[in-house]
Amino acid sequence: MSTHPRAGTPARPDDLVDVGALLDAYADRRPDPDNPAERVAFGTSGHRGSSLSTTFNDDHIAATSQAICEYRAGQGIAGPLFIGRDTHALSEPAWVTAVEVFTANGVHVMADADDGFTPTPAVSHAILTHNRAAVSGLADGVVVTPSHNPPADGGFKYNPPHGGPADSDATRWIADRANDLLRAKLDGVRRRPLDRDAIGRYDFLGAYVEDLPQVLDLDAIRSAGVRIGADPLGGASVAYWGAIAERHDLDLTVVNPDVDPRFGFMTLDWDGKIRMDCSSPYAMASLVAQRDAYQISTGNDADADRHGIVTADGLMNPNHFLAVAIGYLFGHRPGWPAAAGIGKTAVSSSMIDRVAADLGRTLVETPVGFKWFVPGLIDASFGFGGEESAGASFLRRDGGVWTTDKDGIILALLASEILAVTGRTPSERYRELTDRFGAPEYARIDVATTPEAKAKLGRLSAQDVTATELAGEPITARLTEAPGNGAALGGLKVVTDGGWFAARPSGTEDVYKIYAESFRGADHLAAIQGEAQQVVTAALG
Repeated sequence: MSTHPRAGTPARPDDLVDVGALLDAYADRRPDPDNPAERVAFGTSGHRGSSLSTTFNDDHIAATSQAICEYRAGQGIAGPLFIGRDTHALSEPAWVTAVEVFTANGVHVMADADDGFTPTPAVSHAILTHNRAAVSGLADGVVVTPSHNPPADGGFKYNPPHGGPADSDATRWIADRANDLLRAKLDGVRRRPLDRDAIGRYDFLGAYVEDLPQVLDLDAIRSAGVRIGADPLGGASVAYWGAIAERHDLDLTVVNPDVDPRFGFMTLDWDGKIRMDCSSPYAMASLVAQRDAYQISTGNDADADRHGIVTADGLMNPNHFLAVAIGYLFGHRPGWPAAAGIGKTAVSSSMIDRVAADLGRTLVETPVGFKWFVPGLIDASFGFGGEESAGASFLRRDGGVWTTDKDGIILALLASEILAVTGRTPSERYRELTDRFGAPEYARIDVATTPEAKAKLGRLSAQDVTATELAGEPITARLTEAPGNGAALGGLKVVTDGGWFAARPSGTEDVYKIYAESFRGADHLAAIQGEAQQVVTAALG
């Protein structure tokens, strides 16, 4: 798909969402449960939508919150529920709706002590901290966030007691029950007016920031005097970065401390939309323009579960930084178990495979979704889990679990630790990897398709692929299940010695996504991308 002519340029007044209309629609519009587009639907990161399209409204959140209450009761989850929210306009009213339902159901809600915004990793950290010491009454949590999505969107995700994203069994049960409640016109939803004085309070920021030296070598960053610029992109990490600088005495500047639910300070993403995607050179254009002012610049999306790393060379490709982070961490964490492996998604760069093999560490390739890394991070069979969309987490320095959800803050700080300890920026470290293993070309494109074709793509089997060659090389693997755990990919991956492609249906648009990589150069990558569409078309019949 083509790049918008204003991509990477500052947003203009006519690009901004009407917050008043957004909030009115949240309160007033009633979804039609007979319309599939207006039902509760959990993707890899919860239910998302917009009040303006009647896909994220008060009814959705009331029904989903009631379903969560019933789910946790059925699972015997009797401890507190930690709840956080980001800075999107719909997050505050959805937070209110959820708390009203949770408290009416007798759930002990733990909200931020200062009514502040709460990043996803801080909620995961809080759940795990509580459950590590709990003798009874395990905790779980909710984060009200659509992550990096545009300002008109809202999002709502559930994290059970393991602290990470809920698995498919849980989200399917919650969504089905929520939709039953929508069909019953919310009959069965318990709710009472918000009483802020009756809510439990938790110092998410203080607990998270104080604990950071257990996962990062902040002493090294401080001693080296690394000059850091951190841009929260108007998201939930805004107060966290200032607190990190003060508490740990780092040379760290919060580049943009502004919070605006319209996100009017952003530069437009590739398609001309405002999107807080810290892995996008268009969304990160203003920070990239300031790269000479800092040795390391970083960005986070609105709930800080993703990271973007900027050096003097510009914004790093997320795959590049994942490979660098893995290579560095497994060489500088002597407290990690000798058998700790590496988790990556099937659409992440094969550079990670080469780094893992060089380290002599087990690599586990999973479907897309951070939930697949949760068990490994808990039992330390994974030292690191990461996905191509700039989301990752890793173990504490002593080998214990830190978070089981993506943590863009520690990945951003890790870039400065790498510079402080090795004397080289992450982009310089990546060039060293390409000198050893080759320089891959990686890209993702979207291909227009139909809802019927998307559904069929998600159900393909390896036998549906009849091609024997891809871009002049014999096909060595046709995968519809992840080689690491046998779980369905929800699409197709085709591999040769010199490259691969993966095709997955979009969860929100009538397109499928082609991820492709070549270790033979840009022309070979283009050939893979072109032939990938032919392979998919033939497989779909």
